[in-house]
Amino acid sequence: MPDMFGMFEFLSNRAKDENGRLDSTRGLLCGLGAGVMEAVLVVCPMETVKVKFIHDQTSAKPQYKGFFHGVREIVRSQGLRGTYQGLTATVLKQGSNQAIRFFVMTSLKNWYKGDDQNKTINPIITGAFGAIAGAASVFGNTPLDVIKTRMQGLEAHKYKSTLDCALKILKYEGLAAFYKGTIPRLGRVCLDVAIVFIIYEEVVKVLNTVWKTD
Repeated sequence: MPDMFGMFEFLSNRAKDENGRLDSTRGLLCGLGAGVMEAVLVVCPMETVKVKFIHDQTSAKPQYKGFFHGVREIVRSQGLRGTYQGLTATVLKQGSNQAIRFFVMTSLKNWYKGDDQNKTINPIITGAFGAIAGAASVFGNTPLDVIKTRMQGLEAHKYKSTLDCALKILKYEGLAAFYKGTIPRLGRVCLDVAIVFIIYEEVVKVLNTVWKTD
């Protein structure tokens, strides 16, 4: 998570106009860039191992004796490539996830601040904006999250590609399959994103008292 916000800060500081304002479109693109980097460097390998391990432990005959044993077995039998299954789906999911969140967050902040970019935002309001951004990301990319999970599981060999996975889910399980677990995920993500954005905004405020970050 810190690497994602770090990349967003890096990109957004170069995308702001002469008045220090980041518009919604640029916020979306900066969020997309941060999400893609996060997917490639962190999320994909961690999620692949996690999903494989969970699927293995719920199978009739588990192969892995423990998490670290599972990691060793995956790397031994499949190489590092084994930890990058579903990379395309993960990049699409994580990129769209952060693009949606930062687009919504940037739009709401610009609406709240109006013409005064120096106007401070109360942490409670930041949290409310973060919850809205989290909800938008859930409804916007849950289908990609479902595809990503399928592509990283032990039965990923059933699918030729990310597109093939999506088409097979649609054909055999219907459109509703892309939104499995949406409601439980909605509550968790809204709270998580709200807290994360509050922390992020407050940290930026503190850093701005030390040196200029925007």
